[in-house]
Amino acid sequence: TLQGVVVSDKQDKTIVVRVDRRFTHPIYKKTIRRSKNYHAHDENNQFKAGDTVWIEESKPLSKLKRWTVVQSDAKKTA
Repeated sequence: TLQGVVVSDKQDKTIVVRVDRRFTHPIYKKTIRRSKNYHAHDENNQFKAGDTVWIEESKPLSKLKRWTVVQSDAKKTA
């Protein structure tokens, strides 16, 4: 499972989630941030841009979608 922020919810039943990762550069020993976008399945179109969500890998649902939304951090705190 990965945690990320929804950056786009314009597609039907699909959201784009940006997942950031931090690591130390092997030579320069500086902390670097890299991000990657994942298309995730959102059955009820309930997540909006800016929401923090957890996604997990699943079977291929379309050309780009291989992830589904498990839960949202906003729902855990509310």
